[in-house]
Amino acid sequence: EVQFTLMLSISLVVMVIFLFLRSVWATIIPSITVPVALICTFAAMFLLGYSLDNLSLMALTISVGFVVDDAIVMLENIYRHVEEGMKPMEAALKGAGEIGFTIISISMSLVAVFIPLLLMGGIIGRLFREFAMTVTVAVALSAVVSLTLTPMMCSRFLRHNTGGHGRLYRIVEAGFDGMLAFYRRTLDIALRHSFITLLTFLATVTLTGVLYVYIPKGFFPPQDTGVVIGVTEGAQDISFKQMSRIQQELAAIIKADPDTDSYVSMVGAGIGGQTVNNGRMYIALKPWNQRVGGTAQDFINRLRPKLQKVEGGSYFMQAAQDIRVGGRLSKTEFQYTLQDADLNELYQWAPKILDRLRSLTMLRDVTTDQQTGGTTATLVIDRDAAARFGIQPQVVDDTLYDAFGQRQITQYFSQVNSYHLILEVTPGQAADLETFNKLYVKSASGQPVPLSSFVKWSTRPVQPLSISHQSQFPAVTISFNLAHGAALGDAVSAVSAAMRQMGVPITVNGTFQGTAQAFQSSLSSQPYLIAAALITVYIILGCLYESYILPLTILSTLPSAGVGALLMLLLLRYDLSVIAVIGVILLIGIVKKNGIMMVDFAITAERRDGQTPRNAIRQACLLRFRPIMMTTMAALLSGLPLLLGTGPGSELRRPLGAAMVGGLILSQMLTLYTTPVIYLYLDRLQHWLSPKRARMPALAEKIGGAAAD
Repeated sequence: EVQFTLMLSISLVVMVIFLFLRSVWATIIPSITVPVALICTFAAMFLLGYSLDNLSLMALTISVGFVVDDAIVMLENIYRHVEEGMKPMEAALKGAGEIGFTIISISMSLVAVFIPLLLMGGIIGRLFREFAMTVTVAVALSAVVSLTLTPMMCSRFLRHNTGGHGRLYRIVEAGFDGMLAFYRRTLDIALRHSFITLLTFLATVTLTGVLYVYIPKGFFPPQDTGVVIGVTEGAQDISFKQMSRIQQELAAIIKADPDTDSYVSMVGAGIGGQTVNNGRMYIALKPWNQRVGGTAQDFINRLRPKLQKVEGGSYFMQAAQDIRVGGRLSKTEFQYTLQDADLNELYQWAPKILDRLRSLTMLRDVTTDQQTGGTTATLVIDRDAAARFGIQPQVVDDTLYDAFGQRQITQYFSQVNSYHLILEVTPGQAADLETFNKLYVKSASGQPVPLSSFVKWSTRPVQPLSISHQSQFPAVTISFNLAHGAALGDAVSAVSAAMRQMGVPITVNGTFQGTAQAFQSSLSSQPYLIAAALITVYIILGCLYESYILPLTILSTLPSAGVGALLMLLLLRYDLSVIAVIGVILLIGIVKKNGIMMVDFAITAERRDGQTPRNAIRQACLLRFRPIMMTTMAALLSGLPLLLGTGPGSELRRPLGAAMVGGLILSQMLTLYTTPVIYLYLDRLQHWLSPKRARMPALAEKIGGAAAD
């Protein structure tokens, strides 16, 4: 499925190039960048010890739109000179000289976005280091190819078509001319009403913050791996025979479902301890294309009411996940653990908290591992009576273990098999207190003595069936699933609020564990991660442009991308998960290239040709309109298969595609107008701060020196 998505992305990107340039060779030249960069990336991944998995293939799919961007920018500039009548070799030299610094700026700032991801610690950092490194290597290689191979191929294969063009060419050209004319008119309107355009930009900045606070937060999107885990819990005093009957009834219901392929069922493998009243089941679903009932979650929702009708036990199901972070395996997916040094106080408050959490609408299948109603027998030895028979307490203990402990006393071997000989009373006698009256203990003289003659027993008080511990303290873990449509962030907030409202003693400490704990950690680090990416890009752009002001013009393209990404996630009802945040960080690297292409041309025209800032930025916008549209469409269509993909693993890719597509669409519509206005306002600010404006000769030489030669 991911390989198909990768090939589809490559095909769509090539189609975009042909649609805009309408030349076979002009399409082939940048298209060659994709296999060259990807093959070299495979080699780098091999050297780094990476493998082709869901995350690395997703990174390669995203990289298709990136690696072709640099080649498109280079090719379009050279192709423009060829169309103006310049010889291919001369056009390649001049075009590469004009655009080389732009490509370096785009690639370095894009790599800078991933530096915080590469340095990120914890389990999230380890998961996405491979993703970030794969994209970084692909982008760096594409820059090298675009600065070397692409100009060489342009000088050899591009030709100016002096003959007539076909009907399709003329139709597409007329459509593009119409788009450019419309943009020219609307750009002039935006420049005349620059204050309104500035207010629009400020509105997007404000709306980005509002949407970030409002959007539901999540960790990783729920996946359909084709495996469902089920846990059965019976009464605490249930017998093994009765528990086996319940498990078999549940298995029969599961087996009858048309989407069940196979299952493994066991009794006694309890959660948090080996207890008879627990069972577990691992269910393998049929392959995706053979199912009739939908996803694994649909399977769970469909069977839940049927399984609840089985008397004597409770059954909990959860879809197995490829990415599971920490925590013990519980009956349901998320865990909230209570700890207290006082076991009695812990057992007093745990049921109250359980009832309160069951009343929360965003939680379902709320359960606990607290089992305080175990049937236990307490034996008290009359030591004086036992001493008269010469019986030591160890002899009593050995006798009880022989009866109830399943002692292996020997092993027989045949030609084809081996057999364990187990000493125990029958299962029916093991659960009957009258069995104590039938037990005899060997005295010092070798004579059997009835156990009841010197031992008394009682079933009071009732003792816990099992006691869980965490960090050496007694603990009770409450686990839960999310209701349909509920976000993990809302559930975590609701649980924390419930604990505060109940007035739980400070000695009862409640903490999230496993995935919920990792979510809390990632949620608190998300703003810092995005801020670190922005600061890193600003520093890189500041070094490249030798200016404090120009990087702000380029970064002004980002708020509209953030609004588009968050709106698309809300529209499609996706949480702002870790995957979606990675998409937002990718947008930081993608959309700023529009600003880079505009600003590069504008400062060159302003400082080399002496144009006014308004004329320079207007000409830059019109001249760079086609490469901006091409690169944005290439990135957009490389993310579209991720958004629309189906099949196994698509749940992990769709939020990334949604963030990319939504951000690119809105940023493309707004930044074509807001960026030139921001450029002019910041230019005035720079004049106000520096009356004698520095000409920055080094920068002018970098950008326009080669073209002037």
